[in-house]
Amino acid sequence: MADQVSLLARDYVAEYAELLSADPVVLRRRATPQLWSPLEYACHMRDVLLVQRERLLAARRSDSPVTEPMGRDERVEHDGYIHQQPADVARQLHDAALLFAHGLDQLGPEDWERTLSVPYPEIAVKSLRWFAVHTLHELRHHLLDIRRQLEHT
Repeated sequence: MADQVSLLARDYVAEYAELLSADPVVLRRRATPQLWSPLEYACHMRDVLLVQRERLLAARRSDSPVTEPMGRDERVEHDGYIHQQPADVARQLHDAALLFAHGLDQLGPEDWERTLSVPYPEIAVKSLRWFAVHTLHELRHHLLDIRRQLEHT
C-alpha cells in the first residue's frame, strides 16, 4: 500500500480541487462552531502535506528524528484559513501533494523502514511506510469530511 501513496495522493487532491470549485460562501460555512468548514479542511490538508514532506526529508537526513507538532488548531486562526481563496487553496494543495509524492517516489526499498517520532496523538516511533499510509488516510478522511458538509448545504 505505501508504494501507491504518491499516486493516490495525487488522485485525492484532484477530488479536493473539484470540491473547492463550489460556492465560496458554502465552502466557508461551518456546520457547527466546533467543525471546520470545507475550506478550512482543505487548507489544513495543504499544510499537512507540506509538513509531512519536511518530516519525510528529516527522516532521510537523520536517524529517527523527533518531529514537532504542526499546531493544527492554531494554524486555522493564525493563517486565516477562512479568508483564503478556494482556487488558490486548490492549486496550493495540488502543489503540496506533488512535493510530498515526489519525496515518497525518491525512497528506495531500505528507506521505507527508516523511522521518525511523530507527535500526535502521542509521541510514537513510526516507519516511513506507516507515515505514508497515515498521510493518505488523513487525505481521504478530510475529503470525506468536506463531502459530508457540502452534501448538507
